[in-house]
Amino acid sequence: MIRKIENIDQFNRFFGQPTLHPHVSVVDLGRADLSLFSPTDFGMYCVALLDTEFGEIRLRNSGISYGAGSVLTIKSGDIVSADVGTGVHPKGRMLVFRQELIADTGLGRDFHMFNFFDYDVSEALELSESERRVMLNCFANIGSELYAPDDEFTGHMLRLGIGQLLSYCRRYYDRQFDVRKLRKNDFIIKLESLLNNYIGASEMSSMLGYPTVAWCAGQFNLSPNYFGEMVKRQTHITAQEYIHGKILEKAKAMLLHSDQPVNEIAEQLGFAYSNHFTRFFRTRTGMSPSDYRKKR
Repeated sequence: MIRKIENIDQFNRFFGQPTLHPHVSVVDLGRADLSLFSPTDFGMYCVALLDTEFGEIRLRNSGISYGAGSVLTIKSGDIVSADVGTGVHPKGRMLVFRQELIADTGLGRDFHMFNFFDYDVSEALELSESERRVMLNCFANIGSELYAPDDEFTGHMLRLGIGQLLSYCRRYYDRQFDVRKLRKNDFIIKLESLLNNYIGASEMSSMLGYPTVAWCAGQFNLSPNYFGEMVKRQTHITAQEYIHGKILEKAKAMLLHSDQPVNEIAEQLGFAYSNHFTRFFRTRTGMSPSDYRKKR
């Protein structure tokens, strides 16, 4: 059975601590009631700094690789659980905050920057010791604000602290992309091979349509967001632009080096209708496929 935590007060009861703000809490994982780690939807944004390995963690039905000094980010709707080992206890810090805190604020408008909440990956964010100290300082600053007397600046200061913590998370995720991702050449070679074997070179494209970002991401066992980040960081264009560029490259070769009718080329490339292919081609080259073929 999946439990959903409805509010901050319910969350705080698992840690035996008072509710200091209706939309934000910072807790010590060492004080957690272990029943918290049964399958749970926290119903809010969560950033957990894990200072020890305490058992298998499952997020969105997948096991997560993590170690001491890892960060796990969770959003409302994610189901997370942990099989806490015998004789061990979680250690670390955890920030939770509700959507209401950031709605119609600068942090809410900039929240698209923190798309790591949507990453579907099998490993947590790993921190160096210096990065861990920075994160602990962010948790401490937010906690201090929660215990300060409430005034007109409280909400603003909490959002500043949370925004700083999330910005560091984004910086460290970007660093992890560079350090732990597939080597650039390996990734690009594999992606190019994948697209070359799909686009116009097999029955797949005519049967399934031209490749999408979601389909390509699935071949790497990555979420579309994570896949898109990798492509953009390595090619400086979006994943869709990269895929469309490969389709255009293949289309040009087929037009110049074969006598196939344009409508057959369109079908082989995965376009349901020839006029869709013509519009796609004209938008990117300024001429129709037939006019381009006349360049031979």
